[in-house]
Amino acid sequence: MSPRDLMGAALRGLTANKLRSLLTVLGVSIGVGAVIVLVAVGNGSGKAVQQRLEAMGTNLLTVSTTGGGGGFVRGQAGPANQQYSLTLEDASALADKNLAPDIASVAPVMTSSGTATNGDTSYTVNQVIGTTPAYMPATNTPVQIGQAFTQADVDRSQRVILLGQTAATELFTRPASAVGQTIKLGAVDFTVLGVLASKDSTGFNDPNATAIVPISTLRATQAGYGALNQIVVQASDQNRVDAAQAEVTQLLTARHQVPATETTSPFRITNSAQILQTSQDTAATFTALLATVAAISLLVGGIGVTNIMLVTVTERTREIGIRKALGARRRTVLGQFLIEATLLSLIGGAVGVGAALIVTRFQLAGVQPVLVPSSIGLALGVSAAVGLFFGSMPAHRAAGLRPIDALRHE
Repeated sequence: MSPRDLMGAALRGLTANKLRSLLTVLGVSIGVGAVIVLVAVGNGSGKAVQQRLEAMGTNLLTVSTTGGGGGFVRGQAGPANQQYSLTLEDASALADKNLAPDIASVAPVMTSSGTATNGDTSYTVNQVIGTTPAYMPATNTPVQIGQAFTQADVDRSQRVILLGQTAATELFTRPASAVGQTIKLGAVDFTVLGVLASKDSTGFNDPNATAIVPISTLRATQAGYGALNQIVVQASDQNRVDAAQAEVTQLLTARHQVPATETTSPFRITNSAQILQTSQDTAATFTALLATVAAISLLVGGIGVTNIMLVTVTERTREIGIRKALGARRRTVLGQFLIEATLLSLIGGAVGVGAALIVTRFQLAGVQPVLVPSSIGLALGVSAAVGLFFGSMPAHRAAGLRPIDALRHE
């Protein structure tokens, strides 16, 4: 038989039992669609984290204390970790160009929380950030409506506030109407200077449910005059991040008189470029894990192809016997059943791809899937391979039947 005749015979075999063929196609399509969708979800999650980190800049350093160094410092009454607490003087020293020429800007940070009130409307702000104007450009936190506070506001401890999108919406419904209004944070009145631009969420915490005030105001009204939570440092250039990190380490070690015998640094310096690389590696591992889980459903679909084709061979045993008695060759019978199995898998693969293209247009679990073109081709190729592999045993069984035995089959 010619290839065209074989294809026609295979199609007639598939349409002889439409429901069975439909269920087989459905099983394969679920496997193929799951592979494409889960890979897209993993890729989308990785892209979202990557974009957020890149938006913050790859020349950013975040300095905090490890909380270690217990015990007491000789000649001091307080515990050792108090000696290593970050101060405004540390931030001023890091901003000195003579001491740290590779640092472009420095922003001290203190955090608190409180309940903001606008008339009868109240909203709990989980993160109130006290800082300086350098914080906004360094962390890519622009003001969308209104204006940011100035260094003069910090120097005079002005009671002004910038609201995140969520906080502004909860307090005023329309964020644009917030500018110029007076709200209470705790028991203190603050004038809303501006509303921050919206940020994408990549975790459980809403980055828009925040407020930013001058650090001097936060210390005076909310958090007290304790140690800083962190210092945000921006290197002068992406290529000078390592040099800036070395300057930070050297300056803080000298200022806080860290002993040379200290095995663990009391300061934790987080490099945004390193975080970006780590997030990319994690996202790749996560995507591979999702693809492996989805491939199991494709394997299950392949087993379904085997079962259906075995049933088909059993039902068509007499037909096979008649064809072989009339001179059909082993390879002809083998080819027909292999084509049937492969067609079932390819049709299922095509349906799975179509369903995946539709599903990935919507957000899944808060993540916008990003299609990986290679996953589509790979899934279709694997579905064809599944048809050939899982259809080979039933096809060989059909081709190996002796005509006389097949004709006797009831």
